[in-house]
Amino acid sequence: MRLATTDLIGLLTRSRDLIRASQRPGGAYPASEAFPAYRGYCWLRDGAFIADAMSSAGEVGSAGAFFDWCAATIEARRDRIGQVVEAARAGRPLPDRDMLPTRFRFDGRDGDDDWWDFQLDGYGTWVWAAAAHARRHGLQVARWGEAMRLTVDYLVSSWSRPCFDWWEEHDEQVHVSTLGCVVAGLRAAIDAGVLGPEQVARATEAEHGARELIAARGVRGGHLVKWLGSEAVDGSLAALVGPLGVIDPSSALAAGTVAALEAELMAGGGVYRFRDDTFYGGGRWPLLTCFLGLARHAQGDRDGALACLEWAADTATPDGDLPEQVDAGLLLAPGRRQEWLDRWGPVATPLLWSHGMLLRLAAELGIDEGSPR
Repeated sequence: MRLATTDLIGLLTRSRDLIRASQRPGGAYPASEAFPAYRGYCWLRDGAFIADAMSSAGEVGSAGAFFDWCAATIEARRDRIGQVVEAARAGRPLPDRDMLPTRFRFDGRDGDDDWWDFQLDGYGTWVWAAAAHARRHGLQVARWGEAMRLTVDYLVSSWSRPCFDWWEEHDEQVHVSTLGCVVAGLRAAIDAGVLGPEQVARATEAEHGARELIAARGVRGGHLVKWLGSEAVDGSLAALVGPLGVIDPSSALAAGTVAALEAELMAGGGVYRFRDDTFYGGGRWPLLTCFLGLARHAQGDRDGALACLEWAADTATPDGDLPEQVDAGLLLAPGRRQEWLDRWGPVATPLLWSHGMLLRLAAELGIDEGSPR
């Protein structure tokens, strides 16, 4: 269903207002306070993409406050990062349980419950997003320079390690989307000029190593794959084309990746996470549909990007809340939906990341509260 322009503009206003109102005084963006498993936490990855969206929508103060929170959270773990780096240099890397977490309490503390925590993607993503924010608005990136340097040390020491993916799954694999986030973060730090010469050399070596690994083992049949050696695709791969720009949008690899995502993971206009997804029965995700829209737009396909925006917007509830995922009769594993309802209740709604990606795609298309489509 095609949304009326007024409905879309109203939803963009709602998204901006919801994110701004939900942001904690210290700068953290809650994932979803309505969902018990996410309540009380901010993810580096989700938050960085939300901040990038707010930055793109002109919410300079909100985005900056999030990056201030990231910097304080990282700097508070200076000693821990040093331990990770030294252990890796000595050839005795620390176990996954001793690595930095992927999500934090709003005051920057580690969580106090069990989670699938060791993920590297958010550390690259926040650096990329902060550098993009500074460049977009003419700000001094040195404001976050020390935290960026610490993050680069952490990523350089550990970028090739298996870890959980965006979905907190398969910690035995090295995921292509994670490598892409690492590449984006390292390149952003190098280009921002916050690193000393020796750190630039180490970061450049790691960035090139990650790119080479993607090319050698992260591509099959002309498209990116879910993890090294896999043949499957994952909806998160669109981010490497747009907005991260790790893969040249004009390249054959970008074209093959977008085509594979459309063929394997798209149904009725929305995008699944991956074909074997059973979480809440495996529905289609508005935020991933927006990532595909950003990739399409980077390739020059405005109409395709607009179709993604409209589909994502059409998943909003009557109150203007965007969910994490929707079923609408097109679940991949409908028999697995009830077990998640019994465990955690309804799907996370609203999910701030969904609202953020709607804003980000709309900004890329030049659509805001004051402009027509």
